[in-house]
Amino acid sequence: MTAAGAAAKEAARQVVESRLADLLELSRAVHDHPETCFEETQAARWTANRLADAGFDVEEGACDLPTAFVATAGRGPLVVAICAEYDALPGIGHACGHNIIDASSVGAGLALAAVADEIGVTVRVVGTPAEEGGGGKVLLLERGAFDGAHAALMVHPWPSERLEASCLAVSHFDVHYHGRTAHASAAPWEGINAGDAMTVAQVAIGLLRQQLRPGDQVHGVVRDGGQAANVIPAEVTGRFMCRSRTLAGLEALEPRVRACFEAGALATGAAVERQELSPVYSHMESDGGLLAAYRANAESLGRRFDDDDRGLPLPTLSTDMANVSLAVPAIHPLIRVESNGAVNHQPEFAAACLGPSADAAVHDGALALAFTGIDAATDPALRDRLLAGRPAR
Repeated sequence: MTAAGAAAKEAARQVVESRLADLLELSRAVHDHPETCFEETQAARWTANRLADAGFDVEEGACDLPTAFVATAGRGPLVVAICAEYDALPGIGHACGHNIIDASSVGAGLALAAVADEIGVTVRVVGTPAEEGGGGKVLLLERGAFDGAHAALMVHPWPSERLEASCLAVSHFDVHYHGRTAHASAAPWEGINAGDAMTVAQVAIGLLRQQLRPGDQVHGVVRDGGQAANVIPAEVTGRFMCRSRTLAGLEALEPRVRACFEAGALATGAAVERQELSPVYSHMESDGGLLAAYRANAESLGRRFDDDDRGLPLPTLSTDMANVSLAVPAIHPLIRVESNGAVNHQPEFAAACLGPSADAAVHDGALALAFTGIDAATDPALRDRLLAGRPAR
């Protein structure tokens, strides 16, 4: 570490420590008021206001997304983007810990802004809505929010400390079957059963799973399956996801799954309609140099990566941060929250995202991200590579 880097890290630490109470208040407020995909009005406002009050130049409603923002501080040549997620899951709230992501990203942004002039960076905190199925970062990337960025950073809560995950490419879509109602006892032959069409499709998908390649996944739920047992359902809707290790794998998987839904329509006489819910999420390619810097910084805060050192299988997930990683050198490490055996997307994990362990993740996540941004600016080899736009995989 250079002397400039060491001095900047100490200054960054003081900022996070001095603002910690406010960061934890933000984390708790977002957790207590969960807002889902593109509806994060309060969370986006609370987050943007904290950055504006600290002197950031904030553009709310960035890229024609009402709950997105871009907050900028500093004028250095190296542009470091920090991604703040704040959307919740339907029904179970912040069971993926996005309240922790939000607060730690704000903390990292504030800390980097305090040393931006000394280390030659521009800090760009990007408020990214709708990670849970809406593809907010994909839309922001396509519309220019990451233009000119040399690095993109964030941390994500998890039950264990991991440097990265096996991040699968994914598509999100609804399937609608349209049939015809009839009395289920008096004249069922007059109906076209949209529920049967969905059943045929799900059975076909279940049988298809035996032939799926390793890493391919298909899963979904029926959201509307009829209202009365004695009425042939005319309208049935399901929400589904297809995942694969790469975009190429996803492109090969999707026609096979689409054929399963077409089989349901063919077998029953129902019409089938597919509705895309978001842009496709890609696989992720983490930047090795940034990841090594993050590890060293997290370890300096007492974090340990035993599962990585033992070579345990990577956890699987999907994120729209992956699309950013194919355009900008990026990292998405997983920061441990003590969850007593619960995993992400369980109500028990939502409960774990408040309390001492969650607060420690906000503190350590903010510092580890800020320190990694400082390394990117003060390590000559890393800085030169990033400025030249060369990723290290």
